[in-house]
Formats: sequence, C-alpha cells, structure tokens
Amino acid sequence: MSPKELEHYLHAHIPLSKAMDVSVLDVCPQSVTLSAPLAPNINHRDTVFGGSASAMAILAAWSLLHIRLTGEGIASRLVIQRNTMSYALPIDGTFTAVAAAPSAEDWVQFLRMFKRRGKARITVASELHFVGQIVGRFEGEFAALGAAGA
Repeated sequence: MSPKELEHYLHAHIPLSKAMDVSVLDVCPQSVTLSAPLAPNINHRDTVFGGSASAMAILAAWSLLHIRLTGEGIASRLVIQRNTMSYALPIDGTFTAVAAAPSAEDWVQFLRMFKRRGKARITVASELHFVGQIVGRFEGEFAALGAAGA
C-alpha cells in the first residue's frame, strides 16, 4: 500500500484523521510515519492538544498493523484494546508519529493465533517526533477480530 493509498483510506474510514490533517509520509512493512500540522490540533497553550498527540500515535500503530494484515491477505476488524502514552515535551509545530513493527516472533505468534482462533492480540509501539527529538512514546495492545463485518 502506498502512502497516498493509506492516507485516502484513513481519511475515508477514520474521519478524525482528516480533521487533524494527517498525512502519510512513509509506509513499509517495518514502519509507518504520519505527520500532522499544529493548526487543527492546537490547544489553549498554542501547542498540540494531548488528545491529538495520542490519536496520532494510535493511528500510526493501527496503520502499521492494517497494512501488514492487508499485505498478508487477512481481512479483520482491528481495534485498540488498551494503551499507555507518555509526553516528554510540548509540541508547537508540525509533528510526526512513527510506528515500528513488532518483533518477527511476536508477529508469527499473532498470525498463528488469528488463523487458529479468528482473533488475536499484539502490542505495537510508536514515537512522536518534533524538531528532531522524541517528544512522546506510545505502546498499545490491539485486537484483530475475524472478518465478519470488517
């Protein structure tokens, strides 16, 4: 899936991504990089609203799993189950979220469980970057459910 294809998918199926003006910078099996400007994500302190920062981190991780599952030819309903988010510094401009693929061992185990039971969980991490610094860290557990209604 190309960056433009993923961006179109996100804007069409996750309207918040369009409202946040999220763009997809890079897509590969090992990572996804998203970007968003300050203006639609601003808070009362002229920095990025924490909810927008968290949403970007979740979107990056969700997108990585979505493209990997799609690449495997697996239709599923992919939802976040739980997450933690930490914020290191305020963000007062365009920022990125970079999700990294889980280990090969975790991915194989996740696929094996999904194929056997029609559902599986996996943890994915992402980082927020601003002016060359890591400004936030996210870790989320996602559940993939069988394709009924996907």
